[in-house]
Amino acid sequence: MSSENIATVIKMMESLPETAQEQLVEHLREYIENLRSELEWDGLVQKTQNKLVQAARQAKQDIAAGKAKPMDYDQL
Repeated sequence: MSSENIATVIKMMESLPETAQEQLVEHLREYIENLRSELEWDGLVQKTQNKLVQAARQAKQDIAAGKAKPMDYDQL
């Protein structure tokens, strides 16, 4: 984001009453934290995607070969 965009957002925030500014800052902190978490999750999924595809293929093969059985959720 350009410095100009950041300056615009800061000016908009400064035009609000102080209590609204505090609420906005808290909201932005939570939003940024969630965004970082989502980006981290996306990165992890991308790194392991090949392994997930391989595991899915193996599971399909096991099912087709009769080597798999339904999951018993009571045993979890």
